[in-house]
Amino acid sequence: MPADGVPPNDRDSDKPGSGAELPATLHIAGLALSLVESPPSLACWSGGFPVPTGADPVGVSLVIEPSAPPPPATLRRAHDVVSRFDVLVARAEEYCRARLREEQYGLTAEELDRLDLPEPPWGLPEATVWTDRSWMIRFAESGLRMGDPYGILVTFDGTRPVDVQGTDDE
Repeated sequence: MPADGVPPNDRDSDKPGSGAELPATLHIAGLALSLVESPPSLACWSGGFPVPTGADPVGVSLVIEPSAPPPPATLRRAHDVVSRFDVLVARAEEYCRARLREEQYGLTAEELDRLDLPEPPWGLPEATVWTDRSWMIRFAESGLRMGDPYGILVTFDGTRPVDVQGTDDE
């Protein structure tokens, strides 16, 4: 695999192989993702972007189900997410600010006003990439009711946000 973590195109290896040993670390676009403990049915690697001392880490996870080494297509998608993370987060924020104004989300007048503030009413972004070609950004610790307790989820199709959901108990 090249040093940047992007495997060459290989159509036959897009399917995960069962029983293969899982790598302890994946290097994707300069970011090291370490294998983390997870249920036996899946494999998960997680890592954080470098941040200033005292700042909260911004994370990326790669989830493979069933448990197997990540196939090349998933590594390519993870590379795209990691290498363009700031741009994709900005798209997700813009998408949230527009979509959450729709009546179906039921935001209060105060919550709608918070969407206009320079500092968004949600926390740090984390990206999760799955083998099924989907991925999302989760904004943790949202100040909006719909995102309590685990934040707001923005699902992407490629590099385009396509859905937003809250994690409230309702």
